[in-house]
Amino acid sequence: MPPRLVLASESPRRKDLLAAIGISPDLIVPSDIDETPLKDELPRRLAARLSAAKVEAVAATHPDDYVLAADTVVSVGRRILPKAADADEVARCLKLLSGRAHRVVTGVSVRGPGGRRGDRVVETRLKMRRLTEADIRAYVDSGEGVGKAGGYGIQGLAGAFILSLSGSWPAVVGLPLHETETLLKGLGWRRP
Repeated sequence: MPPRLVLASESPRRKDLLAAIGISPDLIVPSDIDETPLKDELPRRLAARLSAAKVEAVAATHPDDYVLAADTVVSVGRRILPKAADADEVARCLKLLSGRAHRVVTGVSVRGPGGRRGDRVVETRLKMRRLTEADIRAYVDSGEGVGKAGGYGIQGLAGAFILSLSGSWPAVVGLPLHETETLLKGLGWRRP
């Protein structure tokens, strides 16, 4: 049996982004790792460490397949924002991001059959407009921000909050497409 492509993520956004460039994973196997930042860990290092840990965790049970994993981190300066667990955390994140520049850093890792691995980190700089209390309340009430890094998703209602973006839009959504395809091809993966 030829090697399969395993997506180590339960994010529907990552699956949709792959589909947009004609890639369909054969299997989806979410990783179960601790995503807590280490003491004094910087955003780029965190994104790289987590994507690599996710890919290795899933590759342990799928060593003969191609495994793809990613992790997205939102930061203001050196401060890493959480993956918002609830409405209160979404509101706190949006208040911090309101009127400010921030970075979205996405690490992507691919492990091929036999254990070779490739990793990339993609950084995108964004500026969010100043949000009113009504903006924040409406977004929190939408429920879109829960479970998302930094408490918002650019592909939804919060897209209207972004004044500027320099870098990769797909990476902000959760998967840098150019880098992902390059890593896959570099490790020998071919479209079926």
